[in-house]
Amino acid sequence: MTSNSISAEKRPTVLSKHGDERIDPWYWLREKSDPEVIALLEAENAHLKDYLDGTGELQDELFEEFRSRIQETDLSVPVRKHGWWYYSRTEEGRQYGISCRKADVDGKPGEDEIVLLDQNKVAGDAEFFSLGAFTVAPTGTRLAYSTDLTGSETFTLRVRDLETLTDLDDVIEGVYYGATFSRDGSVLFYTRQDEAKRPYQVWRHVIGTSADEDVKVFQEDDERFFVGVGGSKTEEYLVISLGSSLTSETWLLPAGDPLGEFKVVEPRRQGVEYHLSHYKDAERDEFYVTTNEDSPNFKLMVTPAATPGREHWQEVIGHRPDVKLDGAETMAGHLILSERAAGTARIALYELATGTHSVMEQPETVYTAGAGGNAEFDTHIVRYSYTSLVTPRSVYEYDLRSGERTLLKQQPVLGGYDASAYTTERVWAKAADGVDVPISLVYRSDRAKDGGPALLYGYGAYEISTDPYFSSFRLSLLDRGFVFAIAHVRGGGDLGRLWYEDGKFEKKPNTFSDFVAAASYLVEAGYTSPSTLIARGGSAGGLLMGAVTNLRPDLFAGVIAEVPFVDVLTTMLDPSLPLTVHEYEEWGNPEEEKFYNVLKSYSPYDNVVDAAYPQMLVTAGLNDPRVSYWEPAKWVQKLREHNTGSSQIVLKTEMGAGHGGPSGRYDSWKDEAMVYAWILERALKR
Repeated sequence: MTSNSISAEKRPTVLSKHGDERIDPWYWLREKSDPEVIALLEAENAHLKDYLDGTGELQDELFEEFRSRIQETDLSVPVRKHGWWYYSRTEEGRQYGISCRKADVDGKPGEDEIVLLDQNKVAGDAEFFSLGAFTVAPTGTRLAYSTDLTGSETFTLRVRDLETLTDLDDVIEGVYYGATFSRDGSVLFYTRQDEAKRPYQVWRHVIGTSADEDVKVFQEDDERFFVGVGGSKTEEYLVISLGSSLTSETWLLPAGDPLGEFKVVEPRRQGVEYHLSHYKDAERDEFYVTTNEDSPNFKLMVTPAATPGREHWQEVIGHRPDVKLDGAETMAGHLILSERAAGTARIALYELATGTHSVMEQPETVYTAGAGGNAEFDTHIVRYSYTSLVTPRSVYEYDLRSGERTLLKQQPVLGGYDASAYTTERVWAKAADGVDVPISLVYRSDRAKDGGPALLYGYGAYEISTDPYFSSFRLSLLDRGFVFAIAHVRGGGDLGRLWYEDGKFEKKPNTFSDFVAAASYLVEAGYTSPSTLIARGGSAGGLLMGAVTNLRPDLFAGVIAEVPFVDVLTTMLDPSLPLTVHEYEEWGNPEEEKFYNVLKSYSPYDNVVDAAYPQMLVTAGLNDPRVSYWEPAKWVQKLREHNTGSSQIVLKTEMGAGHGGPSGRYDSWKDEAMVYAWILERALKR
């Protein structure tokens, strides 16, 4: 192992606001075009490679373990729509998926496969590849797909003729995620970003014309709002959705009139969210609306499609303080409700004729279930997925008429996986203010509670819930004696909207103290010890890692901070950066002195202290549009300078990728093998 020998020159920059001055010695690292910046990042990567030199065999061993459990040539469960069955498959040795379809023959997929898009061929030799859109027209004759070859999340959109399987001349550069066709497939809608990488415009493209002739049909000037375009499940409407962190608005256009004008359903009101799901049969033509108006955990309303405005909304399911309504999906005679209760994502069914509301029972107490693959409206079959920390992802069908449940597929785990050899449970830690914080755990059933190794994961932002799920990779830790734990900290949506609100703005420090409480509980209960406990989080979870490391560097043997949002105050003071203005409703606007002081109080980069920091592995993406590479790069420099112990703090930067790291599946497996080797070296002191 080598010493922390990589250091960047100090070029102090004074940052002033509200009469407060901060000195940033490494502010200059944000100059991506500076050859010295690139040279530093490359030197850090070489340093990491040298540092991990002794783990090469272990990395290879872990990679082979990962690979040995995965059925590399595999296919997804087909989904039926408009006389076709759509699915994706993978082939051994190939990095990316292959999207296919087969004709429907007597309610089942036929024999002849049609390859719609082979992502491996499209990616070619590119170091990075990502799909931003994959949308088949309702007619089934055209495919719109978009690609990103840098990780910048800016895409090139193309249209493929599915009868000839050739790309048309329609090529549109500089688009954002997603696209949607008109009902007849003659018109394509897509979004563009502003200079801050915010999707803010919707454009209309007529197939067969030049992109120079495209028409802008919508623009959102409020920098807090993101714009998206899609269609209703019934294919009756094209939908423009606008959303900030606190407010939403929806515009509609009949899908058969793509050259018409979108009309607003209900003008935005600050702090009010609403989301529509269209229902139409011989008796009903209406929208079901989930909204948080006077209902923090959301309620369900219904309104005529002809007059969808707020004054016509009628309550269907009222607000429930112990159940969060995450969404409602329509199907013939029923609504599929996504709900959250006691920290668990569950499915409920609502029968329109009788008003009967029933929760779909599941076999485990700690699990995650969600509707998915229900592409057709006129059906009595509900498709859903199910997983837990010990149960591989499973796809089921539930027959509403017979009540019969059918397992269509469970994620294969090769090598003889036995779920009964592992135990999962939900425990609760007491936070600093007395609040009970849930922790989901999994470990081998024969593991002794002797303070052994553990990996504790956390996120805690944007009302995103960290639900329990199965990972075959994780078995490489569990079988070596690890406990894997998820801390469901405030700031996430795990226990409903109020759980989220109790971990944002001035209450953001609750997120950090919750994680510390969870780590302390695992130590006190004998699951682990500070010398064998590893913490992990990414992006906003990387902010969490930075904050808890400053608060309790003694509590962890190692910390993994992936693409961490750690230079919070400086970033939030720069509205020209991607996402900043949109993020004001998550973190607060530091132009207000109140929020400036709150952000400064916990921003990891601004709160590094002289302390014996744990071993740390930090990652970045040079093309990351969400968390700029310089945040982790600067943070690592500052941590090293203030570290009073002998621990190693290392940085890995993906030089050809963005926020999500390597894109190819084998590349991502190798990257995870590196992380796991680092974990094992720290926790087991190999």
